[in-house]
Amino acid sequence: MDFELNEDQRAILEAVDTLLERHAGAERAIELAAKLEYDHTLDQALEEAGFLELALGEDTGPLEAALVVQAVARAGGVVSIGASALVVPGTAGRTLPGPVALVQTGHEGPIRFGAHARSLLTLDGDEARWIALGPGDSEPVRSSFGYPVGQLRAGQGESFGPGSGERMRSWWRVALAAEAVGAMDAALEITLEYVKQRRQFGRAIGSFQAVQHRLAECAVLLEGSRWLTQEAAWQGAPAEAAATAAAHALAAANRIFVETHQLSGAIGYTREHDLHVWSMRLQALRLELDSIGAHRRAVAQLRWDTSSGPGREH
Repeated sequence: MDFELNEDQRAILEAVDTLLERHAGAERAIELAAKLEYDHTLDQALEEAGFLELALGEDTGPLEAALVVQAVARAGGVVSIGASALVVPGTAGRTLPGPVALVQTGHEGPIRFGAHARSLLTLDGDEARWIALGPGDSEPVRSSFGYPVGQLRAGQGESFGPGSGERMRSWWRVALAAEAVGAMDAALEITLEYVKQRRQFGRAIGSFQAVQHRLAECAVLLEGSRWLTQEAAWQGAPAEAAATAAAHALAAANRIFVETHQLSGAIGYTREHDLHVWSMRLQALRLELDSIGAHRRAVAQLRWDTSSGPGREH
């Protein structure tokens, strides 16, 4: 894997950033959250521009899709970009009607994007299933996590066959890591701007070495998460690489949540400050797919436990 973006990748990111400048941002995310709404305008713009099909392209692939997922998450886009751009192509090998929600069999609580989804991808052991959703299949639930969520009522749906569950699990982990990278990037940027302006003892607090050390550690965690995620996507989401990316990124998300709020002081805990747009999403991502403990157990089992054969999780 080349650590430098090529000309096509830079062009893709420039194009998606231009689109996001028009259709995303903290103000837009806050407005939609107040109404429990999904950003159908942004979703349609991303689809029409071909960004949801990058993983299936002849000259592009999952790495380019992961770069877009990170960019959309960094811009605070209220769309199911991880599911649509990474999980669906990786699991089904094609696109599905969006918005797309993801759930494991047995999950009983609200689902991210569940209130607006037209497609539900369910992880049922070794199989992944697709359920087409219609009016009356869901209802919105108020949440503080920065995403619209909903309670779903759905049937069995169409199976993608044996082994599809493992593919879905791995791509779901890559998608979670990619979305976390984008959200962490934005949260750190907002915090950096704050510590440059907030003054104490006659100086900007960002000039204090203790603050700089904490921010530097966060930056290291973010960059490690970024490259593990992009490597997993580039490799096609092998189980161990995907679990490693998710475990590292979501552990970093917890640290960055704590540090950005502490360094922002009391204002960081208010709705008047934009930090919550991204920091609360980090908490939602950490809880999904059985949370960080499941990713860590998967890494240990895939790397060291050979008694059940490669790729098996208990």
